[in-house]
Formats: sequence, C-alpha cells, structure tokens
Amino acid sequence: MKNEQTALPDQILVRQDAFLRNLARELLTLDRDPLPRMNRPRLLARLPHVLVLCAAVLFGFLTSAQLADHYAVTGAPSLVLSVLTGASVALATVRPVAAFWLGLVTAALIAWAGHAQAGQGQSWPWTPGGIFVFAPLVLLVALRVPPRATVAAAGLPIALTVLAEALAQPERGRSSVVGALLLFGFVGLLGYALRALRLARGELVEQETLTEEERARRTLLEERGRIARELHDVVAHHMSVISIQAQVAPHLVEDPSEELKENLAGIRQNALEALTELRRVLGVLRSEQPDDSADAHRPQPTLAELDGLVDNVRGAGLEVTVETAGIRRPLAPGVELTAYRIVQEALSNCLRHAPGSRVEVGIAYGPRALHLCVANTAPARPVPPPQGTGHGLLGMRERAGMLGGELAAGPRPGGGYEVSAVLPLDPPHDSSPETKKDS
Repeated sequence: MKNEQTALPDQILVRQDAFLRNLARELLTLDRDPLPRMNRPRLLARLPHVLVLCAAVLFGFLTSAQLADHYAVTGAPSLVLSVLTGASVALATVRPVAAFWLGLVTAALIAWAGHAQAGQGQSWPWTPGGIFVFAPLVLLVALRVPPRATVAAAGLPIALTVLAEALAQPERGRSSVVGALLLFGFVGLLGYALRALRLARGELVEQETLTEEERARRTLLEERGRIARELHDVVAHHMSVISIQAQVAPHLVEDPSEELKENLAGIRQNALEALTELRRVLGVLRSEQPDDSADAHRPQPTLAELDGLVDNVRGAGLEVTVETAGIRRPLAPGVELTAYRIVQEALSNCLRHAPGSRVEVGIAYGPRALHLCVANTAPARPVPPPQGTGHGLLGMRERAGMLGGELAAGPRPGGGYEVSAVLPLDPPHDSSPETKKDS
C-alpha cells in the first residue's frame, strides 16, 4: 500500500513535467509553420495570406497614428514600433509562434514608450487599437498549435496586462484588462474551434479515401471470387476426364502389367480425390448465393453461345452486328469462358451507358491469340443514372490478366466507347507473381 501511495505522486510529477516540457517546446519554437491554403476555389487559395499581409500594413499605419495622436510618440521611435507591429503580423503567416513573441515584445515597448503620456482616460498598457492588433497573432497561433498552447497564448497577454496595471498603472489611466480578457479569450476560442474543424475535415477526407480504397479492394476480391467459381467448373471437368481416361486405359492395352494397372488406378484415385475437394471448394464459393440452385451445375458458357447473347441484347433495343475473322475453332475452356464474359460485360455496359447506340462486336482468331473488340456509337437517348459499383472494367481486366492477355478501354474519337482485348490461345501455366519471382 505504501509503495502505491508513493508511486502515485511520482506519476503525477512525471506527467506534469512532460506537460510543461511539451508546452515549452510548443511556445518556444521558431519552426516554420505556414498558414494553410484554402482548398476551394483554387484562385482563392492564397486569400488568407493576402488578407493577413494587408492587415499588417494597416496595423502598422494604425500604430503610428495612435502613438502620435494619443501618446505624443513621433519620429524614429514611432516608425520603429510601427514597423515591428506590421512585421509581427506578416511573420505570423509563416512562423506564428515567433510572430507572437515579437508582437508581445512590441506591445511592451509601445506600453513603455506611451506610459508617460497615458492619462486623462487613455487606455494603458494597450493602445486603443493595439489590443485589436495583437488579437490576430493570438488567433493565428491558435490555428496551428494544440489546445494547451492556445490557452497559454491567450492567457499570457491577459496576465501581463493585469501585472502591468498592478505595478505601473498611470493616474487616471483607463484599464485594459476587461478588453484583453474578452478579446483574447474570444480569438483563442475561435482559433481552437477552427483548428478542430480543419483537423476533423482532414480526418474525414482521409477516412473517405480509405473507405473508397476498401470498397475497391472488396469489389476486386468479389470479382476474383466470381472468376474462381467459374474456373473451378472448368478444372473439375478436366479432372473428371482424367479419371475416366485412367479407368478406361487398362482396357485399351493387351495384357497390361500389374504395375501399369496400379499406376493408372493411382491416377484415377488421385483425380477422384481432387474432384471431391474441388466440389467442396465450389460449395464454399457458392454458399454466398444458396438460393441459386438452378445455376449450381450449369456448364460455363463459351463463344458458341455468343449468338444467343447477342440476340438477347438486340431484344433489349440495341443494334448489334458481329463480325468474325480467321478460322473459327474450339479454344481452351478458360479462353472461351474469358472471351464470352468480356463480350457479355461490354454489351451490358452498352445497354446501361449507351442506350439506342449501334454496337459492333469483332472476333478475330489468330494463330497465337484471340482478338476481341466491342465498340459502340454515342447514345441516342438520355443516359439513365449509373447503378451499381461501376467496376465492370475491373473484372474484364482481371479476366484478361489471368490468361496473360491485355485489355484496353476508352472513348472513341468520334464519340462512343470501345473495349478491346487480346487473349493468348496458349495461356501461361502459372503467371502469378510468386512464380515469376522464383523463375
């Protein structure tokens, strides 16, 4: 118990010491801290800086006029004090804490220079306009320092005003304590509120950016999951073929050896086990849509079904023409599926974003690659508001990149939009980054 009672004061002393060190570091720094620009509009980004510099010139002339009219301070002293006043306000745009101390020292010099003439109802230690000249310095400091430093910046001139009046208030001089307390307290609170608002807006923008990145990342993962579901069907089909071929192979050879039978039986068993695991994975991937049992075991589409897709799009109101070049032939299942999905997504985009347009679908069978092109003219009717996440191009690029192909999309020179893709007919067996790194 005694150790705990002893440790508690020690912790308080450590916290107080850290608080004072941080406060001293914040109020005794000459570091550069420029006044933030306005975000919008762009032409007015420097408006706060221009206003502060104009105020610096105005306050310099105001100080000179009041020193001469109310305190009979003229000549070189008046010029120097006026220049220091304007310089402190101008300096606050880049070094607010240094400007605060310069303004405080200048205010003390003005009070000392006008002390002898401060009477007959003249305010002291602040001149009639001096308290309003120093207020922007407190405000510009409060905009850029933590709350504890803001309290110190607003409280220090108030405390010095009370001390000066208590020690050297001229006879019949007017007190400045109430004005200093109200004005410096108000601008300190205003600076704190504006700083808190600026920080909150910055955090909000940062959070919105993170949210948008997270949304794009989630959309990408969902699209990759959809692609994986479709490709698992293709892989499962091949595993079934391997199993059947391994089972039939011994009957195609006269007097097959026991070793051959065992190897083929092992191949068939491994294929069946792999097929079972693939079906389990497919069940997990499809668990997000358990009610969609009609499409659970439907074969994945190929380019042979493209005519039906085009007929459906024509029925929706688009004028679609299809041109095929090269020798039409069956391709690898993954290439067929990817090509069909790219054309399907491109036509869907035409329906959504270019109603009433004319669409041209081009398919070219090359010796090493399949070339696709879906181009539409400008929409003939008003485009309805966009629906959904708008990441269809992301999925098309993912599909093309999975096969080692390329996809390009963009507006056409004469209006409309075009999507083109090149899919290798012999996709790389493993184009993942890990494989490339190992190779």
